Amino acid sequence: MLNPSDIALICQGAHGDPFSILGPHRHTTGRTSVRAFIPGAAQVLVVATPSQRVLATLALRHPDGFFDRVLSSALKSRYQLHVRWGDDSVSVMEDPYRFGPVLGDMDLWLLAEGTHLRPFEVMGAQLSAMDDVDGTRFAVWAPNASRVSVVGDFNHWDGRRHPMRLRRECGVWEIFLPGVAKGARYKYEIRDAAGQLLPLRADPFALQAELRPGTASVVAALPPKVAPDMQRRAANALDAPMSIYEVHLGSWRRKPEEHKRWLTWDELADTLVPYTKDMGFTHLELLPISEHPFDGSWGYQPIGLYAPTARFGPPEGFGRFMARCHAAGIGVLLDWVPAHFPSDAHGLARFDGTHLYEYADPREGFHNDWNTLIYNLGRTEVRNFLVGNALYWLERFGVDGLRVDAVASMLYRDYSRKAGEWIPNVHGGRENLEAIDFLKRMNEVIGEQRPQAITLAEESTAFPAVSRPTYAGGLGFHYKWNLGWMNDTLDYMAREPVHRQFHQGELTFGLMYAFTENFVLPLSHDEVVYGKGSMLGKMPGDRWQKFANLRAYYGFMFAHPGKKLLFMGCEFAQAAEWNHDQSLDWHLQDDPMHGGVQRLVRDLNHLYRATPALHQLDFVPAGFEWIDHTDAAHSVLAFIRRGLDDMRFVVVVCNFTPSPQATYRLGVPAGGLYRECLNTDSVHYGGSNLGTPFGVANAEPVASHGRPWSILLNLPPLATVMLEWKP
Repeated sequence: MLNPSDIALICQGAHGDPFSILGPHRHTTGRTSVRAFIPGAAQVLVVATPSQRVLATLALRHPDGFFDRVLSSALKSRYQLHVRWGDDSVSVMEDPYRFGPVLGDMDLWLLAEGTHLRPFEVMGAQLSAMDDVDGTRFAVWAPNASRVSVVGDFNHWDGRRHPMRLRRECGVWEIFLPGVAKGARYKYEIRDAAGQLLPLRADPFALQAELRPGTASVVAALPPKVAPDMQRRAANALDAPMSIYEVHLGSWRRKPEEHKRWLTWDELADTLVPYTKDMGFTHLELLPISEHPFDGSWGYQPIGLYAPTARFGPPEGFGRFMARCHAAGIGVLLDWVPAHFPSDAHGLARFDGTHLYEYADPREGFHNDWNTLIYNLGRTEVRNFLVGNALYWLERFGVDGLRVDAVASMLYRDYSRKAGEWIPNVHGGRENLEAIDFLKRMNEVIGEQRPQAITLAEESTAFPAVSRPTYAGGLGFHYKWNLGWMNDTLDYMAREPVHRQFHQGELTFGLMYAFTENFVLPLSHDEVVYGKGSMLGKMPGDRWQKFANLRAYYGFMFAHPGKKLLFMGCEFAQAAEWNHDQSLDWHLQDDPMHGGVQRLVRDLNHLYRATPALHQLDFVPAGFEWIDHTDAAHSVLAFIRRGLDDMRFVVVVCNFTPSPQATYRLGVPAGGLYRECLNTDSVHYGGSNLGTPFGVANAEPVASHGRPWSILLNLPPLATVMLEWKP
């Protein structure tokens, strides 16, 4: 006989081991009991399959809907439950409690150890079949819960109907629900250790989510693996040209005729991909596309790390978008956020009633800057969740790389904290040893499992060897954003030209450390928000000078060692500060000055890609040589860029004053002709069209700048000029 208290707990949705009560149970006598909890049922029959023979009519043991019966003999066949409801309608259903465990022994062991490379293959909602019955396997980590149920469209969001089985080896709750198909909405209903109900939780491993303001998870098929592509690996290499177009998909373009709605993944493939290709960018970098509840976070406060945001359509659409990018020869990088997560009630905060994903102590677990929570990277399960997520995007969608957000905040325990507001590490230091270990592990796993992919660190401190291999003592990233270069050079460009002679070092200092890391030069979204104005708005002077300054700066950037990154709108000199709630001002392309900047960026990209000297040796001193950085009086810089072929070099000269410099003598490496391959002052770009006659200078055996050969140039105002050597 069942204990009445067990029946009561089942009816209350509070039983911690429902599989010990519900479903078929063999007695020592050889007979079998079948028990079911079906609220609202008037009659429940046990029917053998496939014979359809009625084996028993279950007896109602509790008015809330608990039924059971001891069959007259052992149960030797599969069965279904035929349920007659109070309105005399009949349903045929499989009994979830007749199916065995979902997770295998190896999966349990790897999950418990925190070394499961692909937890997304077993956790969350997995469309599958058990015992030839189609349905969905659910698995969620909640080790401190007293009961976990799946609730959704399929069970009236009633947490009493489908409580899960606890696999104590790893703290994962699991169940197979027959008949639950793709598209079903669901969440987890969790009781904490004291039995108190928590707010419904979205699935941390959900592959799809509802469009906000909805917060439910959605059952989706696991995307198939995308085969590695050696062409993409070559395009990501250190000696390859890399010019990144950073895009916030929600505001790149919108459909004004349809109430300014977002573009779908397929519409983005039809518009963004050809535009990126035409402009000559090699890569797209997408601000975070993981599901996030708040538009104003731009994706940087994600809750559904495994779910492409529903704003642009279902996950399959993102897969098609990726395929279109690769078909066009464009790589895709995703902004990825393992540094913190928001505290929304349906998310990870106190997931099972305890600080499961986050540090418990707010001195470790709360971000003052963003009012978010910090992952407890000391827990193997949390590290596994995040490392698996990184591999998921790379393997299942063919993403080319991950730009890891806010790495500096991860590396230091005292990041943005005052004295007494942080806890030292075990050695008494400020470094976050758990985060360092996690970043190394993540980069090593990617290197082993997806060697074609790259990782890029947004890291603003002097932490050493960020972009060096872990075996050499580094963090293992392939690239690091050069935020120091960005800050220094933008400070310089914001100055009136008359004052620049006193600040030449702001342009040259970056070369003191340019080869200590594999740097990306970022002019990102962070520089055009929160009152910082647009790139054009940062430039001093009248309208003509603003455009000329910006063109000269872009020329300097593309000639400088390091890969390139430009935020959307900057390529046509968007005048207004970026607003995530509206489309870019595409009408500006029709203005000659804005269109000129756009043509310049297109030409810079194509020149940069076609000229090995501008990209092959970005990260070694042999790729760069100063001609002169001391002419501060004229705010002129001159240098040489070299590739593997030492004889195919490029001479770069920048004039950051509005005064032309006629017959400017410049020392050069060799005799021969020096032909302009780019002049940012060209009338084609909106400039004054000044320059050396016919764009060609003939080297003379006249010593200058410590070199036996020199050329005479007419330097245009506020301009960068690049010259190729012809022997």
